[in-house]
Amino acid sequence: MRVPAVGPPSDAVRRRMESQRRKDTSPELALRKALFIRGLRYRIHWPVPGRPRRTIDVAFPKARVAVFVDGCFWHGCPIHSVAPKNNGQWWERKLAANAARDEETNQSLAAAGWQVLRAWEHEDPTDVAVRVWGLVKGGDLQLGGNHLGHLLDHGNDD
Repeated sequence: MRVPAVGPPSDAVRRRMESQRRKDTSPELALRKALFIRGLRYRIHWPVPGRPRRTIDVAFPKARVAVFVDGCFWHGCPIHSVAPKNNGQWWERKLAANAARDEETNQSLAAAGWQVLRAWEHEDPTDVAVRVWGLVKGGDLQLGGNHLGHLLDHGNDD
């Protein structure tokens, strides 16, 4: 989903956006380390079935479990996401498009028989690894919160 430009961001903002890592972020690396310590072996940047330009952050193809580590700002964390003050309409559309793309990705994976777990970047990687273990070894979402959908788990920070 393309975001129509109400007014494109300034050059400084554009440079900051482009400098943000899209893959192998610190939260992803911390989660991968926690998973590896627990003996779980995974694939990284696995293609989303039917969506060749999208990838799964941490994939367990045999178990059909997809794990995404979402940035609080870019994916609209209800705890930490703060709307930018400048160019608000553009940012609102941009972040809404991100959420729509996430949901479309979740649906594509679910249609292909995958379970999806989405973790926020601020979550403790050890806690997320426990939830992932439950999915990979147990096959259900009984561990952790589930506030975004039947297959989607960003965890609850109650």
